[in-house]
Amino acid sequence: MKYSEIKDIKKKLRRNLTLSEKLLWKYIRNRKLLGRKFLRQHVIIYDTYEDENFFFIPDFYCEAEKLAIELDCKVHDFTKNKDAKRDEILTDMGIKVVRFKNEDLINMPIILAEIESYFHRNNDDSVFRRESLK
Repeated sequence: MKYSEIKDIKKKLRRNLTLSEKLLWKYIRNRKLLGRKFLRQHVIIYDTYEDENFFFIPDFYCEAEKLAIELDCKVHDFTKNKDAKRDEILTDMGIKVVRFKNEDLINMPIILAEIESYFHRNNDDSVFRRESLK
């Protein structure tokens, strides 16, 4: 798929967040979770052939931690093999994929603590501090 087409898909996904995505986003946006910057529906291209790109768009992605978060609804009960292959490709790229079922978000403190448990960088790392623009 051409990158312009991928961008259109990404824009559509960002405009149509699920209720679960909106809920989690409220807690992780604007560096609210230990200073980590998360992106919504960030395109990760894993292969390119001529002008075709092969990609994934995780629900949320933290570049500094190489951490992708996926929120799974009931349809993922039927896409386990596809999800496993996708997770394997991302893992091979050095990206950790964490999956939560939508219904798990009812206990947000536990979800946030689990996400934090995957952070491997020091919280004092300068990448997590916003520097004032002069």
